Amino acid sequence: MEFVLVAPLVLLVALAVIQVALALYVRATLTSAAAEGARAAALAGADPSAGVRRAQRLLSQNIAGSVVRRVTASGAMAGGLPVMAVRIEATLPLVGLLGPTSLTVVGHSLQEAA
Repeated sequence: MEFVLVAPLVLLVALAVIQVALALYVRATLTSAAAEGARAAALAGADPSAGVRRAQRLLSQNIAGSVVRRVTASGAMAGGLPVMAVRIEATLPLVGLLGPTSLTVVGHSLQEAA
């Protein structure tokens, strides 16, 4: 009798832990790809599309790549210094009542002088 009462609660907690782990993994992967893309775009002589291609190439080899909606790169200024910013917009995979939610990560890298 006790198993029938406790098993659904244990299953619910286990599924919640798996969901949080998946969300954290996807977020960390997207953040890493955005930072790597920004580094590629910030190289001397590179253009912003190099950062987009690098981020997309990294994500294509990963499960997190299936949730990506858009990858963009642009130049910006941070603290008076030129930087490249790669922005990745994705849908965070959530199950149950939470539903899918939007996730945006941005990677920055200092622009190299030509």
